[in-house]
Amino acid sequence: MIILKHNTKAMLLRVGIDKSSDGVLGPIFSDGSYEYIPLSEKDDNSLEKRTYKDLIGFKGNQLSTYLPEKVAIRRVHMDPEFINFTYGDEGRKAIYLRKLNNDDLLVFYAGLKPYQEDKYPEALYIIGYFTIRDVIDFKNNKNEIYTIKAIRKQYPHNSHPKRSDTMDMVMVVGDPEKSKLLDKAIQISQKKLNKIGRNYHAVSPEMEKLLGVKGSIQRSIPPRFIRDENKLKNLKGLLGL
Repeated sequence: MIILKHNTKAMLLRVGIDKSSDGVLGPIFSDGSYEYIPLSEKDDNSLEKRTYKDLIGFKGNQLSTYLPEKVAIRRVHMDPEFINFTYGDEGRKAIYLRKLNNDDLLVFYAGLKPYQEDKYPEALYIIGYFTIRDVIDFKNNKNEIYTIKAIRKQYPHNSHPKRSDTMDMVMVVGDPEKSKLLDKAIQISQKKLNKIGRNYHAVSPEMEKLLGVKGSIQRSIPPRFIRDENKLKNLKGLLGL
């Protein structure tokens, strides 16, 4: 039997707290470090109990330190998480996650704003990546070991399996030796004006040339794919791979 090797690709996906979900962005500091702050939990029936007051960031502070009180008391939707390197979603995003294969890169970017000092602008920044080890598709799952109960136990840090509706969920798991939450954020966007004079986040000219991705990347859907071998090489260099 001949086994065909797939061509490695990367998918760029926006994650983290944002203005549309919670009215705020995570902070970036004067040395390029930052705090990854997840979205708040929107599922009232989720089993997730943690709030932003329960999570400690890079700087040793509660994540609630960087948030207004009305947001700080909300439960978190910790997804992706960078302890076991898992990310789960359903619906339209699940369709894209099903396109990923082992050894593909899932690259996460988030909106960050300057904290106290304005050395870095409010923009979109790459914050981490997974090298895919496994793609678990619950909708088409034939393997009984991958039950929601088992996944909740195996990956307790991820909030998504704790939601009440997970029938359509796809969970990707990164290789822990080849996945990382970055120490320093990498800026990939700059603000541009649309036709009615409003700012939006578009890929910066530098990153357009480097990665072959262009246009608005403000929303998480659709994610952007990088398949060109040279552009993938550039991306890996950017990530230090």
